[in-house]
Amino acid sequence: MKKYELIEFPYFSDIRGDLIPFEFNDKFPFLVKRTYLVTANTNQTRGGHSHIIEDEIFVAVTGSITTLVNDGTEDKIIKLDQKNKALLVKKQCWHEFYNFSPDAVMMCFSSTHYLPGNQNYIMDKKEFLKSIA
Repeated sequence: MKKYELIEFPYFSDIRGDLIPFEFNDKFPFLVKRTYLVTANTNQTRGGHSHIIEDEIFVAVTGSITTLVNDGTEDKIIKLDQKNKALLVKKQCWHEFYNFSPDAVMMCFSSTHYLPGNQNYIMDKKEFLKSIA
């Protein structure tokens, strides 16, 4: 079972602008408990962890962001640069974000409320790979 995938949301564009609905219905892969925005300073990496019990969806609503994911088999690089294309990252999948363009803003949807510390995060990639081997 793949622990990450790209998903596409509807995109409507006309002379007035763009509309991208994120509907929380039976087509959304989980019940959303938290939404947050992420930006990054120059040359900084965000994420760099795996979740024990949380699934997330990441969307670059402006700009572009490079993502590295690893589901225990290999590193995969995915570029987020279209506001209707999102990355679903399931629990037990390493993910990190870098190369944020200066205008990049990432919107995130989470299946859990914030759970700090080791109850939900594996922060060391070697420990993550060992835990799923």
